[in-house]
Amino acid sequence: MRLSRLARGILGAVTGVILLVIYLPLMVVLVNSFSTSTSLVWPPPGLTLEWWGRAFQSEGALEAVLTSVQIALIATLVSLVLGTLISLALQRFAFFGREAVSLLVILPIALPGIITGIALNNAFRTILGVQLSIATVIVAHATFCIVTVFNNVIARLRRLGTSYEEASADLGAGLWTTFRLVTFPQLRSALLAGGLLAFALSFDEIIVTTFTAGAGVKTLPIWILDNLFRPSQAPIVNVIAVVLVLVSIVPIYIAQRIAGAEKVSR
Repeated sequence: MRLSRLARGILGAVTGVILLVIYLPLMVVLVNSFSTSTSLVWPPPGLTLEWWGRAFQSEGALEAVLTSVQIALIATLVSLVLGTLISLALQRFAFFGREAVSLLVILPIALPGIITGIALNNAFRTILGVQLSIATVIVAHATFCIVTVFNNVIARLRRLGTSYEEASADLGAGLWTTFRLVTFPQLRSALLAGGLLAFALSFDEIIVTTFTAGAGVKTLPIWILDNLFRPSQAPIVNVIAVVLVLVSIVPIYIAQRIAGAEKVSR
């Protein structure tokens, strides 16, 4: 489809405005992380690297980073296992209620985070009688991280079909051997992309985490929220926010490159 010069100009202008609205606040945070002021002011009165040095020496921030990484890694691992198994069950087997199960698997990512958080908080504390801790945060994150893995894997399974697996079975391979030698190698890039997205989703999650974390559990987003309006902490919070953005961008970028490489290869 070819657009007129006027249409291209309007489309470019609208795109530019949308990108400006999205990314200008991020640029303000980036610049303020180098500000000499101890409060959130614009424009900054001067520039300094002092806050970056303090941020990487902050025990609270570093501990929060390690907690977020730990939770994200375990939640991603759980999501990879469960998301793959659910995808195989729903795509390779026919059974009563399959569509309903598929809807229930995807639903957590569509629900507002505050609803998910309240529901899980009630389930842990009143129904199961479980003390809120890192374990409850991991379970909570896995409920929506599974969806990213599930969507990637089931889309790949639909494109692959069953011909290779049927050929493997005809040659005498069992179910596990077929999965290990035939199915899994074809799913590796989808699993990697889904796992990276799940990690990014878990790493910067705050709403569900707030409702499911115990008193001593501080992830990086919660640390940022707690320190945002404390005296002299605003520049350090800006530094941590920039690091959080970079950490979130990397896995999403890699996942996008993987998807793009697969399109080109096909």
